[in-house]
Amino acid sequence: MSIRSSDIDGVEQVILPPTRDLGDGFTVRRALPSAHRRMVGPFIFFDQMGPAAFRGGEGLDVRPHPHIGLATVTYLLGGEIMHRDSVGSVQAIRPGEVNWMTAGQGIVHSERTGPEQRAADTSLYGLQTWIALPADKEEVAADFAHYKAAAIPTASAEGTTVTVIAGSADGMTSPVMTFSDLVYADIVLADGARYRPGAEHVERALYVVEGAIQVVGQTGGFAAGELVVLKPEAEVVVRAEGPTRLMLIGGEPFPEQRHIYWNFVSSRPDRIEQAKADWRGRRFADVPEEHEFIPLPDEPAPVRYP
Repeated sequence: MSIRSSDIDGVEQVILPPTRDLGDGFTVRRALPSAHRRMVGPFIFFDQMGPAAFRGGEGLDVRPHPHIGLATVTYLLGGEIMHRDSVGSVQAIRPGEVNWMTAGQGIVHSERTGPEQRAADTSLYGLQTWIALPADKEEVAADFAHYKAAAIPTASAEGTTVTVIAGSADGMTSPVMTFSDLVYADIVLADGARYRPGAEHVERALYVVEGAIQVVGQTGGFAAGELVVLKPEAEVVVRAEGPTRLMLIGGEPFPEQRHIYWNFVSSRPDRIEQAKADWRGRRFADVPEEHEFIPLPDEPAPVRYP
């Protein structure tokens, strides 16, 4: 993970996430957390999955694993994933839909390519984010919610299409129930189209999924795979260089530090230790009809943050 400097007014930081091959050509870019920045608003994890192509008989197989203290948000641009969890949810997610899983006091889930999709050649492309919960909500009951694409607000004008996945932006509010003030939006730009991110949230970032952007009135731009962190209250307008897709994330930062170990997030280090012990001792609830699980990993090298 590296960063690069930028002389563009309004840009605080540019994070360059590396691409990791998880096997069979399935790649992931992890922009958050990084050694240079842990969070943007409540967003503590940001992964781009794929695009990946699977031959018949192959697919995604993420075995059951636990989470605490956060909500996972899955948003696909292509393909399909079958979600199963320990509260009994069984739900396929497709492009434009939103899966919001509240881990809270603890949940276990798996993510796989379903048998029908696995029977033929298929593909997978999307984003998965983790949103840390406010300190007084970290131990809420585990829950899962699925939202159809038709329920997610979208507006188009002058070559710009904005879909508000969660929170509020551009006069639209998503029905996805959140625990803190945030914004998560999918922005599709035609060549030359412009977009001005609202400045109502203290922390904001634009992730370039496809294409490239220039900042209007300034020299320099950003390419696919870069997370562009904006300065608080900065007013910028970006212009697409060719067909472009962006993700806008942001929100209010929490007053307390967040600790992260593997799939666990908490404002309290002792809670992380409890979750580790509970997973080792198999004290989390099981995912019905799933018999595999991912063991607790060895202690990773510490990640230092500024």
